[in-house]
Amino acid sequence: MLRLRLKRTGRKRLASYRIVVMEQATRRDGRPIDELGFYNPITKQSTFDIAKITNWLKVGAQPSETVLYLLKKADIIKA
Repeated sequence: MLRLRLKRTGRKRLASYRIVVMEQATRRDGRPIDELGFYNPITKQSTFDIAKITNWLKVGAQPSETVLYLLKKADIIKA
């Protein structure tokens, strides 16, 4: 099953995350199928590739709980 989920980047205690498409069984920092955006929880900055995200959702990829929250907050997915 394909998932939209977060991949951790950045150094210790200064984490930032990339929003990626991965197989559900793949480890957290494994190779993604596609990169869709970026989220920095420290500065609350986020960027999304809306066209890619909607395409992957149409194909059947399921967002994780955190990614779903971020997409709703950015009005990409309607609640």
